[in-house]
Amino acid sequence: MTVFSSHVPGTFSWVELATIDQPAAVAFYRTLFGWGLNEYPMGPDEVYSMLQLRGLDVAAAYTMRGNERESGVPPHWNLYITVAAVDEAVKQAQALGATVLAPAFDVMDAGRMAVLQDPTGAVFQVWEPRQHIGSQILDEPGALCWTELTTRDPTAAAAFYTALFGWTAQHGAPGAVQDYTHFTVGGVPSIGMFEMPAEMPASIPSFWMPYFQVTDVDASVGTATANGARVMRPPQALPGTGRFAILADPQGAAFAVFSQG
Repeated sequence: MTVFSSHVPGTFSWVELATIDQPAAVAFYRTLFGWGLNEYPMGPDEVYSMLQLRGLDVAAAYTMRGNERESGVPPHWNLYITVAAVDEAVKQAQALGATVLAPAFDVMDAGRMAVLQDPTGAVFQVWEPRQHIGSQILDEPGALCWTELTTRDPTAAAAFYTALFGWTAQHGAPGAVQDYTHFTVGGVPSIGMFEMPAEMPASIPSFWMPYFQVTDVDASVGTATANGARVMRPPQALPGTGRFAILADPQGAAFAVFSQG
């Protein structure tokens, strides 16, 4: 059991689903991961779905805003990185070439955040915790266990994130079929990066994707597909590490499942 009361700055600490059918999406993930649900009103017609394990927050879901849909943004997972001070992180990110999509703002008494786009096009959020630290559980079945960047410029991305968050990069062995970079935060590897495959359409920007731990990848893929998910990458072994698969939920948001061993 890996329960957190705080997160080291630079840690991916929260995952949030932006979807077009919130009730259906919440039902899908609850079936897949066994999540509990606590919903908070956000106005007369909206709720913020807090998803939980053992009564502790691990993720959330909300209905995409009209401006997101109108601009062609598909359903997706937002990934938040803890920082000590959001305003300072935004300034530093801009100096390193990031684009500010949403300037720093307070989320009531929960924390302070901003939405940024790295120099290669990937969008992420920065989070300064107050009453809400983010995920209270990581690295166990039903919780976030890894985050991965698919980017069109790995060199630029590595330079940006290591400078902004102090991550340490470990690149793949020379001559490997695919160069995969591991980033560590406080000595713990929890982030990966690889170059966008050449066959991916040019219209797809660089992007971050969450991995959720499960006990059995194949069984989870079976449950997901039985409930409307699409397999983007079938179950595959990672020698010496575990097994993973990449899926798109019924609304189209991409995510991965991973099991150890």
